[in-house]
Amino acid sequence: MRCVFVQFRCTPGRTYKVADAIYDREIVSELYSTSGDWDLMAKVYVPETEDVGHFVNEQLGTIPGVERSLTTMTFKAF
Repeated sequence: MRCVFVQFRCTPGRTYKVADAIYDREIVSELYSTSGDWDLMAKVYVPETEDVGHFVNEQLGTIPGVERSLTTMTFKAF
């Protein structure tokens, strides 16, 4: 499994609905509300056999209220 962090910018007023929809899909390890340019940040473990871009776009990018996302790949945990 590959660990990636995905940040979400949500339509104003829809952050909690987006968070609920993300959890309903049962694919995130952790989900946080954040301050700044992004509204939510998720820790996601993507199977090695999956393309990260396709996985994020198909599993998370289709949620109503998600305006934009930013995916950060990880390499090594210390």
